[in-house]
Amino acid sequence: MIRPPRRPAVMGILNLTPDSFSDGGLYEGAAALAQARRLVDQGADILDLGGESTRPGADPVPAEVEIARVTPVIAALTRGGGSPISIDTMKPEVARAAMAAGATIWNDVTALRYAAGAADVAAELECQVVLMHMQGEPRTMQAAPHYDDVTAEVCAFLLARADAAMAAGVAREKIWLDPGIGFGKTLEHNLTLLADLDKICALGFPVLLGASRKRFIAALHPAAEIPDARAPGSIAAALAGAEAGVAAVRVHDVGETAQALDVWAAIRAAR
Repeated sequence: MIRPPRRPAVMGILNLTPDSFSDGGLYEGAAALAQARRLVDQGADILDLGGESTRPGADPVPAEVEIARVTPVIAALTRGGGSPISIDTMKPEVARAAMAAGATIWNDVTALRYAAGAADVAAELECQVVLMHMQGEPRTMQAAPHYDDVTAEVCAFLLARADAAMAAGVAREKIWLDPGIGFGKTLEHNLTLLADLDKICALGFPVLLGASRKRFIAALHPAAEIPDARAPGSIAAALAGAEAGVAAVRVHDVGETAQALDVWAAIRAAR
C-alpha cells in the first residue's frame, strides 16, 4: 500500500447527544460503537466524543448525564487499544471520568475557563488539551458577535489561555489551539479566520480546525441548509486548513475528508 505524504490528522466527530446540530440522537449504545469503528475504517486518526451539545442555543447538561453518555463508549473503544480518544467537554469532572475510561485528549470549547481549577485538573491528568476560542457561551454566542480585529483578538486570547494552562502545569507540548469557527462569529469573521489560519499556526502550537458542516457554509451556498448537505464546503475548509499548516481537522465526513487530504498531500509532494 502506498502511504500518502504527511497531511493533517483527521479527527472524527461522534456526538452522543440528542440535540447536536448535525447528528443529534443518532448514536447511542451499540450504534455509537458501530459508528466509531466505521469512522476509524474510513480514516479517522482520532475520535472526538461529546456528551453535551455546544451548538448555538444549546442548553447545558449536568455532568453526571454527560459522564453516563460518554464513559461506557470510551471504555469499550479503548479496550484492547485503537485510535486515540478525545473528550469534547467543558467540565473538569467529565474530563477526569473520560481519562479514567481511556481518553487521552481534552477538547474544551471554553479553553479551561468553565470552572475554577480546570487548568489544574488538566495538568494533573497530563492529557493533551485543545484550547478553543469562543466569544460568549453556547446559548447566546451568535446573538451579536463583534470584534475590532478578529484574527488579532483570537490569537491574543489563545496565547493567553496557553500561558494560563502552562502556568498551571500543563506541558507546552500537550497544548493545541482551535480558532473556534462558528463560536461567536459572523460569516465574515469565520472567513477572515480561515484566510488567516497561517497566522494562528505561526503561534507555535498545533492547531485543530473545526469547520465541518457549520452554518457559514449554508450562508455561502443556500442550497446547503441541511447540515448533511455541507460536506463539499467542509472539505474545502479542511483543504484551506491543510494549506495553512493545521495539525488536524475535526470533521463529520471522515472518509471524504481523508481522501481529499490524501490527494492534496500527494499533489503537494509531487511539486
